[in-house]
Amino acid sequence: MAMPVRKVFRFGNFEADSASGELRKSGVRLRLQDQPFQVLMIFLERSGEVIGREELRQKLWPGDTFVDFDHSLNTIVNKLREALGDSATNPRFIETLAKRGYRFLVPVEIATTTNGESANAKSAEIAPTQPSSSQPKSLLTHPEELPSVPHGYVRVFFLLIQAMYLSFYIVALARISPVEDLLQQTFGRANWIVVVLIVTAAVGIPIRLYFLSAVSFDIKDLSRKFRKLFPAMFVIDELWSLSPFLLAPQIGWGLALAVTAALIYVPFAQRTLVLMRERAK
Repeated sequence: MAMPVRKVFRFGNFEADSASGELRKSGVRLRLQDQPFQVLMIFLERSGEVIGREELRQKLWPGDTFVDFDHSLNTIVNKLREALGDSATNPRFIETLAKRGYRFLVPVEIATTTNGESANAKSAEIAPTQPSSSQPKSLLTHPEELPSVPHGYVRVFFLLIQAMYLSFYIVALARISPVEDLLQQTFGRANWIVVVLIVTAAVGIPIRLYFLSAVSFDIKDLSRKFRKLFPAMFVIDELWSLSPFLLAPQIGWGLALAVTAALIYVPFAQRTLVLMRERAK
């Protein structure tokens, strides 16, 4: 006879047991009423997704139940936030999306066990819905690690970076002959460098124009598209980060090195801004 299956959800230092209806923090049980726990289960099952208020209403109250839905749901979410030590103005767990609903922000690990087995047993099947904090992470920033920043600030900084690169490309192509002479003086025969400069600028210009229009007109799903382009753009941006050394005879090697170091970081800053833009929406 098949044993009943229960799920234990782990996120941060919290653990929620779907069978017992218990929420624990660092092993200590927290007081949480039934409806806030039901909402928590919905969030944990679909971490990272937008959960609409109407969907929550249908799950919490049958069609023939008459309640002040908006006030009741707000009260339930506030009780859940209180249990998690969360804040609506600076959310770490539950993000409110105006006129859309809510989104659970942090990675969730699901341990599926049968009754009589510990959630930590070796036979437990671990099925993380997102990269777990216990798993090795890359050095790149993850969305859940970022603060909530007003959308306008993120947009301005991202547009400035695109405008900076676009000006680099256009100026370099407009003054290709002086740049070629400078390369010849510095490296001797450097035709291959000129070819790399022209090709990367020709590729970079339409991509920068796309990013400018995408952010200006608030195109959806830019984060996913940007991350697909990021490896190729990273190579181009890192090559262009060496361009200050061409001006080293005029500005000095120290300043050229400092500017290059700053430009090396800019691709990572772009990626972070795109992720922050998604969180700010």
